[in-house]
Amino acid sequence: MKKSLLTLALCGAFATSAHAQSSVTLYGLIDTGIVYTNNQGGHSNWQELSSSTQNTVFGLKGTEDLGGGLDAIFKIEQGFNLNNGSEAFPGDGFGSQAWVGLQSEQYGALTFGRQFDVLNDLLGPLTAEFNTWGGNLAAHPFENDNLAADSVVINNSVKYTSPNYHGLTFEGMYSFSNKAGGFADNRAYGFAASYAQGPFNLAAGYLQFNNAGGGVIGSNVNGAISQGDGSANFVAQRQRIWGVGGNYTMGPATIGLVWSHTQIDNMASVFSFGLGSYLPLGGNLRLDNYEVNAKYAITTAWSVSGSYTFTDGGYGDGATSASPAWNSVMLQTDYAFSKRTDIYLEGVYQNAHGAPAGSLLGDAMLNTQAPSSTGTQVAVAVGLRHAF
Repeated sequence: MKKSLLTLALCGAFATSAHAQSSVTLYGLIDTGIVYTNNQGGHSNWQELSSSTQNTVFGLKGTEDLGGGLDAIFKIEQGFNLNNGSEAFPGDGFGSQAWVGLQSEQYGALTFGRQFDVLNDLLGPLTAEFNTWGGNLAAHPFENDNLAADSVVINNSVKYTSPNYHGLTFEGMYSFSNKAGGFADNRAYGFAASYAQGPFNLAAGYLQFNNAGGGVIGSNVNGAISQGDGSANFVAQRQRIWGVGGNYTMGPATIGLVWSHTQIDNMASVFSFGLGSYLPLGGNLRLDNYEVNAKYAITTAWSVSGSYTFTDGGYGDGATSASPAWNSVMLQTDYAFSKRTDIYLEGVYQNAHGAPAGSLLGDAMLNTQAPSSTGTQVAVAVGLRHAF
């Protein structure tokens, strides 16, 4: 009897010790609300939508202390549509994120799997479209620079994240095509750095996709960037993105400036989040996004925010050319009931001009919304968010 009790006590002690050195956390965020859009294909629309600002997700993340300042880390996350329970990335068990790696206090982290890109990690937080005080509705046209909260998620990726050196952080990543005889057929790579010191935050980086979504110079549709689940914003032979930005915080106010340049060569199609399908668009497209944003905390619970983005474009397909441009404006007010639950009222406006009316580049199309039949589109969202 005494021996049995001793055995149970020792097992309990070891279990407690192991538990103290590792942890697994269930987490998530739910964003849903009512959205009014003035024009979708020539008709106004009232919708109940999920993820108007932030992705609705649940997931598990964990860490295990391996000793000597080294930890094993993982995250698996699934995005979903709260209104009907469908997957945000059709066919993917954990489409939002799925990765595992090692993290060292001294040397940084090395992770493997399906991950967000380096620009989204470091430059995205300086934009309105990435944050709760703007989000998906405020994304730049076609979400062309992958900076919004619903950004492209990349398969087969290896990512290195440096430790924080006096405010400086660096990331680099490479994503394999996983195709025999087609090493560059649907691969991705990039690098980015950020610096945060006092009230200043700065970030810059570069990202390149080769044959994202497959189907242009090959058939590797499920390589680094999948076409099957809608991960590829553009199906194109090559997409290159440069970006730089910064913000400054003064008490309750934060102001920011962000510039990004996207060059898309030999396109085949572009994804419409509002329709959930790809729309044909050939040729070459250049987009320069100039964003100014601001947020002000009126009280600890109540905030207001806004952004303006001018997107200057150049398009050509060998037969025709155009100089499309977009003006995009976002205004939001948010009230937090607690650290986990808040409500928001957000309005967004987009005007597209410089391309033939009735063309994909000539009709406004706010992110998460089906295209307008004209060069103007307005959407107003009233939503509720809850984090757990």
